[in-house]
Amino acid sequence: MVDYAPTRSSRARRRARRVEVEASSLVRRVDWVLASAVAALVAYGLWAIGGITHHDVAGKPSYYVVRQATFVAVGVAAAIGAALIDPAIYRRYGRLLYAGTVGLMAFVFLAGPVTRGSRRWLDLGPFRFQPSEFGKLLLVLFLAGFLADRYKRIGEGDPRVTAAAIGLAVVPMGLVFVQPDFGTALVYGVAAFAVLFVACTRWIQLAAIAAVVFLVALALLWFLPAAGIHVLKPYQEDRLIGFTNPSKDPAGSTYNVNQSITAVGAGGVRGRGVGGATQTNLDYLPEHATDFAFASLAEQRGFLGALVALLLYLLVVWRGLRIITLARDSFSAIAAGGIVAMFLFEVFVNVGMTMGIAPITGIPLPFVSVGGSSMIANLAAVGVLLAIYGRGRGVRRS
Repeated sequence: MVDYAPTRSSRARRRARRVEVEASSLVRRVDWVLASAVAALVAYGLWAIGGITHHDVAGKPSYYVVRQATFVAVGVAAAIGAALIDPAIYRRYGRLLYAGTVGLMAFVFLAGPVTRGSRRWLDLGPFRFQPSEFGKLLLVLFLAGFLADRYKRIGEGDPRVTAAAIGLAVVPMGLVFVQPDFGTALVYGVAAFAVLFVACTRWIQLAAIAAVVFLVALALLWFLPAAGIHVLKPYQEDRLIGFTNPSKDPAGSTYNVNQSITAVGAGGVRGRGVGGATQTNLDYLPEHATDFAFASLAEQRGFLGALVALLLYLLVVWRGLRIITLARDSFSAIAAGGIVAMFLFEVFVNVGMTMGIAPITGIPLPFVSVGGSSMIANLAAVGVLLAIYGRGRGVRRS
């Protein structure tokens, strides 16, 4: 009897077939509603940016649209790659993800250029890369693995697990805060709180965390400045305090929010159109393609145009919440919860600050604001959600 010894080429063919079958099976388990909603949101964002930036570069009305479309292409590739990766791999290499996140944040202070008094970016040839945007997703994945590995102790109410998770989250959050990037640091904090919530942390512990955060906010904004100690930059203090009194300094610290409110109100129901949007075209509204992209969208396309964007965001959030319930294990559910909370917070704060119901923090509007790092990171996060959905659905079928 002769035993058949498979050759290297035959083994390679079998591996290729196995990968092909697995990929085909995963495609059949894609959440096409989520994928379609994100695709529609990205397309709508490109269309909106085309109008918002039409007059920004003389002789090149499509400059920012082409640039943003390039980032979308890279982001779609990142999303597909993330969707094909088993989420369990992130859990297995959680420590490496955390070390990479902290190391990248620290590296910004060594190699990042100073722009407007901040060190937030790394130059990669003609493009600028903002590590903190990707750090949000990496932190969520790490904390999800950390808490999932200690799920039983969390259920028993062990406060050491909660304290350890907070301590680990504070390190990258603190590095982002001192860049300074207060808005992104807030997103890190919300993501950390969300993963603790989804991991079934005791309510008393969550309440204690909220109380500490409230006291820290009071100290940063009032107690410490009254004692002559200023932790925040002057413009950050002005933005946060000006939120409570928008008419305090309309030509100075509250200029942006007043111009934004004017732009939103001027749009009416149907909008002024690209040519008639004077707040955007004449640069009365600062940062109209980034921080205040929603205000420019509302001015040009009106209430109806803004409503379309908000409905698409609502659809994405709903599908994300559904994915939490379909996750195959605690790690996947916690990670999905952190991603959805992070996305929802960014939308709420960005839209809210354009209408004066949230402080100005510089958080971009997902899938709309001009910026490559934000676009790529958000699309990669969607890819992780799709991977969680696909694996969870496959487990339920089996």
